[in-house]
Amino acid sequence: MGASMEVAKYTERLVPSTRFVAVDGVAPAVSESAAFVAPSASVIGNVSLGSKSSIWYGATVRGDVNHVVIGDNSSIGDRAVIHVAKIQGDSPTVIGNNDTIGPGAIVHAATLGDSCVVGASAQVLDGATVQEGAYVAPGAVVTPGTTVPAGQYWAGSPAKMVRSLSDEELATIVNSANETTQLASLHAGECAKDLAQLVADEEKYLDDLERDPEYFQPTGVDEDDVLGQGQPGRIFNTTLSHPEEGLKRKQNQ
Repeated sequence: MGASMEVAKYTERLVPSTRFVAVDGVAPAVSESAAFVAPSASVIGNVSLGSKSSIWYGATVRGDVNHVVIGDNSSIGDRAVIHVAKIQGDSPTVIGNNDTIGPGAIVHAATLGDSCVVGASAQVLDGATVQEGAYVAPGAVVTPGTTVPAGQYWAGSPAKMVRSLSDEELATIVNSANETTQLASLHAGECAKDLAQLVADEEKYLDDLERDPEYFQPTGVDEDDVLGQGQPGRIFNTTLSHPEEGLKRKQNQ
């Protein structure tokens, strides 16, 4: 009725979620034990996401003209783009285990071995290979067809070898991947909350904010709790009703 009365009507349409999008009948295959896929991320087409892996806010993984494989315990950072190639060459994108793709990075039709790092805003382009334990510096550009050997640090545009990584640095890559997975689990828990849980969290936050710092309120269940009624006798353990408590206090004084 209202629209028919307008000269130039405007119809507001509900925008569907682009978190998981099928292409030509092929939908993303996400492991049930994946750590986290952000609500604002887009996983499109023939994409396989491994266990404990995460795709962060604003990231795009496009398996529309070829396939993308992301291994276990790897992370795709905020606003990063993972894409493939088909027209100029049959080049999927394969990302190994324990890999870290930094925020704003681009991996296009390339192959990454295990325990690699692609820094923030770096680019790994068509046909390039980053071998196990290699590190591509932030902002670096790995040109098409280039191979970054295992355990090396590359930087620049075009990227060139700077030095070899130490054993300590190689261990840090895996540790960093594990820490990202733990953080992803926290984000997954928060993003899974419904409206009622969010309202309850806000009320608890405001309540704690208004409480006096000396106000004591148990946050957990006492190990001696009986049917949710507390520990028997605790309420009576005062100097007035419990002579032994009064004696202990006098001895301490």
